[in-house]
Amino acid sequence: MIYASMSGNTEEMATAIENGIRETGAEIDVMDVNDCPDPAVLENYAGILLGAYTWGDGELPYEFEEFYDDMDKVDLAAKAAASFGSCDSFYPKYGAAVDLLNEKLTERGARLIHEGLKVELTPEDDDVESCKEFGRRFANELLFSKQNK
Repeated sequence: MIYASMSGNTEEMATAIENGIRETGAEIDVMDVNDCPDPAVLENYAGILLGAYTWGDGELPYEFEEFYDDMDKVDLAAKAAASFGSCDSFYPKYGAAVDLLNEKLTERGARLIHEGLKVELTPEDDDVESCKEFGRRFANELLFSKQNK
């Protein structure tokens, strides 16, 4: 999982998703996008989760831009993937960063196994549970995919 968080909302989502994944017994590596300068690392994993808040009127956060552009150099064929992020309904494009990440993952050949998970601003208790469930479903889908190969 690679994510960007400015106010801590997307980081809180990432932690809840990680907890959901670990509840299934699966392992996960979690990195802030600032600590992962090379998207080629994504090729080492069967499953990919990307998280980002939406900036301004529908852009990726600045700290994700270079990583996003450099994803054009990676082959994610047959990788299971999903995206998530905190959003603000004040802006005209709700959660556009999640949509942009999903589009990039698909463009690079990944197989989206979930719709993007979008949470309004700070995750409330029910949002945290939704994030955990998102993680559990992601891990279970990955395990199911591996068993059927």
